[in-house]
Amino acid sequence: MNDDARTNIGTPAPAPEDRGSEELRDQVERTRDELGKTVEALAAKADIKAQAKEKAAQIKDQAAEKAALVSDQIREKAGDVTHLVKDKTPDPLMEKADRAAAAARTNRTPLLLAAAAVAVILMVRRGRGRRC
Repeated sequence: MNDDARTNIGTPAPAPEDRGSEELRDQVERTRDELGKTVEALAAKADIKAQAKEKAAQIKDQAAEKAALVSDQIREKAGDVTHLVKDKTPDPLMEKADRAAAAARTNRTPLLLAAAAVAVILMVRRGRGRRC
C-alpha cells in the first residue's frame, strides 16, 4: 500500500481530463440539493413543537370522528326508544298528550307569563330564606 492511497481516502478522485467543468457543476448542484434535503429532514425531526402540534391535530381529528360516531349511535337509540314508547303507550293516553300539546301551542303566551311568574315567586322566596 502506498502513501497516495492513504491520503486520498474519503476524498473524491481527481476528475479525468475528458470531464468538463459543466458536468462538475451539475454534480455539485445535485450534491447541494441532497444536502439541503437532508438538513431539512433533520430540522423537521428536531422540531419538537411542530411534532406536538401535528400530534394534537391528529388526536383532535380522531376525537371528532369518535364524537360523531357516538352522536349517531345516540340518535339511533333515541329513535328506537321513541318508537318503543309510542308502541307501548295506550292510545287514549297518546290522544290526551296530543291535545295537551296542541292546547299549549295555542296558549303559548299565557303559559310563558305563568311560568315567569312562578320563577319570580320562587326566586323571591329563596332570597327571603337566605336573609333569615
